[in-house]
Amino acid sequence: MSPPLDNPRLLRAQYIALARQLPLMYFILVVNTWALVTTHLDNAPRWLTLYVPLAMTLICSVRGGMWWRMRHHPPAPELIARALVRTNLLAPPIATAFTLWSLALFPYGDIYAQSHVAFYMAITVIGVIFSMMHLRPAAQSTALIVNLVFVVFFSTKGNTAFTATALNVLLVSITMLVILNNHYRAFTRLVDAQAKAEQLSDENLKLANEDSLTGLPNRRQFFTTLDREMANAEARGTRLAVGIIDLDGFKPVNDQFGHSVGDRLLAQVGQRLNSLLEEDMHLARLGGDEFALILANDANDDALVAFGQRVCDALATPFLLTDLPVQIGGSLGMATFPDMATNAIEAFEYADYALYHSKRTNRGALSMFTACHHQQLLHEGVTEQALRRADIEQEFHLVFQPVIDLRTQRTVSFEALARWHNPKLGDVSPYHFIPVAERIGLINRLTPPLLRKALATANRWPEDIRLSFNLSAHDCASDEVAGQIVEVIVQSGFDPGRLDLEITETATMQDIVQVQRTIDGFRQLGCGISLDDFGTGYSSLSQLHSLAFTKIKIDRSFVTGLHEKPASYKIVKSLVALSMDMQLDCIVEGVETRSELDALASLGCSLVQGYFYSKPMSPASAEAWLAQENTTDRRQCSLPTAKP
Repeated sequence: MSPPLDNPRLLRAQYIALARQLPLMYFILVVNTWALVTTHLDNAPRWLTLYVPLAMTLICSVRGGMWWRMRHHPPAPELIARALVRTNLLAPPIATAFTLWSLALFPYGDIYAQSHVAFYMAITVIGVIFSMMHLRPAAQSTALIVNLVFVVFFSTKGNTAFTATALNVLLVSITMLVILNNHYRAFTRLVDAQAKAEQLSDENLKLANEDSLTGLPNRRQFFTTLDREMANAEARGTRLAVGIIDLDGFKPVNDQFGHSVGDRLLAQVGQRLNSLLEEDMHLARLGGDEFALILANDANDDALVAFGQRVCDALATPFLLTDLPVQIGGSLGMATFPDMATNAIEAFEYADYALYHSKRTNRGALSMFTACHHQQLLHEGVTEQALRRADIEQEFHLVFQPVIDLRTQRTVSFEALARWHNPKLGDVSPYHFIPVAERIGLINRLTPPLLRKALATANRWPEDIRLSFNLSAHDCASDEVAGQIVEVIVQSGFDPGRLDLEITETATMQDIVQVQRTIDGFRQLGCGISLDDFGTGYSSLSQLHSLAFTKIKIDRSFVTGLHEKPASYKIVKSLVALSMDMQLDCIVEGVETRSELDALASLGCSLVQGYFYSKPMSPASAEAWLAQENTTDRRQCSLPTAKP
C-alpha cells in the first residue's frame, strides 16, 4: 500500500500523472458536493449543508491548487516521494469524511433526495478512483472505503431499488479494481521499459563517444567537446589550445610483441596522459596511436610549452609491459585560438600540421604552430592544388646522380631523382612537393609514370650500370600499389636484376608485415632493395634482420663535416662495419668535399654519392658522362684508394 520508494523513476512518472489529474478530481468532487447540498438545502441542518461542505471545499481547494502549481515543475525526488506518501495517507480520511457526510444527508428529504445521495456516492467515487489510478494504494483505499460502506448501507435499507443499486455498485467496484490493477501494471511496465530504453540509449551514446580500448573519449566526442570549448572560449574572450599526439616507435612494438601488447601499451599511454591533465583540459584518442588534447585553461605560450614537454617526457619514459621495458616516444603538435586559428576546424588542422612538422624535423618533441608554419601551409595549399591539376607526363621529369665505386673509380649506378616544373609555379623543389604529395596521398600517381621514364632511360645504358629508384611509404602500403610497380618493371623490358628500389625507414615503420610482403615480391622479381636514410629512424637493426635488404644508404646528415666531428665519424664507422658483417653493400650519400671523401675512404667505404663528383644531371648528360668515363679521367685528380 506504500509508493515504490525504491524506484525513483516510477515515483516521478506517478507524480507527473497525478499532477495532471488530481486538480480535475478535486474540481469534480467540489462541484458534485455542492450539487448535493442544493437538493438538501431546505431539509438538512445548516452544519451539514454549509459548514461541513465549506471545510471540505477548503481542503479540496488547497490540495488541488498544490497539484496544479506543480504540474509543469516536478520537485526533487525526495519531495516527490514525500508528496505521494502524504497523498496515500490523506486518501482514507478524506474518503471517509465525504462518505460519512453524504450518508448523514440521507435521512433528510424525499426519495429523490435519497436517490441523489446514492448517485453522488456511486458516480463521484468512479471519477475519484480513475483520477488516482496511477497511485494504486490511494485509489484502492478510496474504492474500498466508499464502495464497501455504500454496498452495506444501501443493501440494508429494505428498498428493492437501493438493493439493486448496491449490487450494481459492487460489480462495478470489482470491475474497477481489476481494471485499476491491470492499468497500474501496464503503467509500471511502460515506465520500466522507458527506463531500460533510456539506459540502453545512454549506453549506446557512451559507446558511440568512448574509445573501448582506453576508456577515453573518442574522435567523435573530441570534436563535440572542441566545438563546445571553442564556443565558451570565444564567449569569454579566453585562449584555447589544441594538441595532437602521435606515438613514435609504436608500430615496431606492435609488430614485434603482438597486438595484445600493443593494446595494453595504448591503454597505459592513455592512463599516463590522463594523469597529466589539469583543470579545463580534455584528452581523447583519435584512433590508432594518435591522441588529442584540448587545453581550455587560458594558458600562455610558456605554460603550453612546459605542458607539452611534460607530455613528451612522460611518453619517453619506458613502459613495463613485458620482461623488458618498452621504449617509445611521442611527437606533439599544438595550435592556439584565437591568435593562430579562428575556429575549431582550423585549430585541429593547424595542430595536425604542427605535428607533421614535428615528425619531420624534431621527433619526440613539441612543435607549436607559428606564423611561419601558416605561410608554409598556404604555400603547400597552392602546391597541393597545382599537384592535383598537374600533367604528370609533361610537367615531371627525372635527373640522375651517379654512384661511384672508389675501388675502380667508375660509375656503378645512377639514382633517379624527380623534378617538377609547373607552368605557373616554375621549378618546385622535391623537398617541397614530395612531402605534400605524400601527405595528401598523391604520391602513388607519381611513382608509376616516373618509374616508367627512369627505366626507359636506363635501358640505353651499358648493362653493368644499375638504376636506383625511390619508393615512398604509400608505395609499400598495399599489394595493389606494389602490383602496379611490378607491372611497370615487367613491361619496361629492363632487367630487374639491375634495379635497386630505395625504401626509407619511415616506410618500413608503417606496417612491417605489409612492407615485408611487398619487399619479398620485389626480391622475387630480382630487384635489389636499399634501406635509405639508414640510422635516422627507429628500429633499424630489427628491420635489417626481418626485411630482405641488399643495400643500406648512410644518410648525408652523418657525412657533412665528418672529418671534424668525432661523433659522426664513429657513427659512420659503426654503420660501415655493420653492413660488412651483414654482407650488405653500403652507399654513403652527400659527399661534397675532398676531406669528407678521404675520411670515408679511411673507413673502408667503397660506394659514394654526392656533389663532389656530380650534381644530378639530365638523361642526355648521364649518357655523355658514361661515354666520357671510358675515354678520359673525369676529374683530373688523384683519388684515394679504399682500404680492403
